[in-house]
Amino acid sequence: MHKMRMAVLSFAAGGALLWSSCAGTPAPAAGPGAEDAERKAAAAVNAMNGGRNSTSGGSSSSSSRASSDGRAGGGAEPAWVTAPDSVYDRGNYVAAVGYAPDRNTAEKNALANLTALFGQSIQGEAAAVTRYSEVVANGAVKALSDTSFDSAIKTSVQLESLVGAEIRDYWYDGASTHYAVAVMERGKTAALYTDMIRSNEDIITGLVNMKDSEKNSLDGYSRYILAATIADANRVFANVLSVVGASNSGINTAGMRKGDDLRIEAAKIAGNIPISVTVTGDRADRLKGAFAAAIGKQGFRSGGASSRYALNAAVTLAPVELPNQQNKFVRYTVDANLVDTSTGGVLLPYAINGREGHISLPEAENRAFAAAERKINGEYGKLLSDYLGSLLPKKR
Repeated sequence: MHKMRMAVLSFAAGGALLWSSCAGTPAPAAGPGAEDAERKAAAAVNAMNGGRNSTSGGSSSSSSRASSDGRAGGGAEPAWVTAPDSVYDRGNYVAAVGYAPDRNTAEKNALANLTALFGQSIQGEAAAVTRYSEVVANGAVKALSDTSFDSAIKTSVQLESLVGAEIRDYWYDGASTHYAVAVMERGKTAALYTDMIRSNEDIITGLVNMKDSEKNSLDGYSRYILAATIADANRVFANVLSVVGASNSGINTAGMRKGDDLRIEAAKIAGNIPISVTVTGDRADRLKGAFAAAIGKQGFRSGGASSRYALNAAVTLAPVELPNQQNKFVRYTVDANLVDTSTGGVLLPYAINGREGHISLPEAENRAFAAAERKINGEYGKLLSDYLGSLLPKKR
């Protein structure tokens, strides 16, 4: 059987790659000012989404499914089943075949095998493109303009292959095996990724172009983190361009921003932002130390009475009376707010509580502090990291 002769390529540790899904070929965004660059970049990305159909069943586009229904019932085996290059010549296409006992899985396998043809340099960076899709889905790019990215996000979440890939044909052998061929046209792919890279570079420029007074703030920090995420994805997109042979794309990969460089700059910003920590009702600064450690792991300094940012917390203990209990119980409550003192606004609220007991009240209270300390150590750092990662750039 043909499935014994075909080598099915593995798909990124058995998982699906999530890629940004924009299509079309708008004019490259350009402009002398940062705001103009942001506006044009966002418009370009939105326009690129216009020409691509979303997937049906999470595998192929609806138009591809409709065009391939003619071979759903057996018939002569198409040449592409064992030799896709005989139908889709390598000069104009990148093609791969997948098979399975059902059609949906065959199409997913075909898309996975197509992605595998691009090599480990692209498969290994799946996480970078996943993060890129997530920040776009969270509205971070939308915040730079009034253009809606809702359609692009829905499509990117559904796709499980490289942007620009489609199921071009399908065949069932009439017995037990379904076959599908996934195809990318080199010319269209080159144009698509060239526009996508240029648009993202303009977005990065708009993100990092700010005054020093804006830069050394949590908002400035978040802009550099977002820029780094977009830069990581752009490197993957550039690798796709190199595989499809787009030597005349005009993209200067050497001049592209590097995510690591942008993260280094973000770390410098964090080092310039002290966050004061105050915990009323604390004992031996146990909870203050836990909060300070969590802040430090994110690269920020703790301390400074005149800091713009302050973490103000309060801990309270209250006895709990339980019937028929010899042990003493106390309930602890910790309420904390990360505040921007320049505006008085609460940036990140945090609250925990619990109950601890022991034969003696002092030991019950000691256990309550220990439990609160463990919770802060285990939770607050991630909470702060998630907040900073989702902080949207402000319109200027």
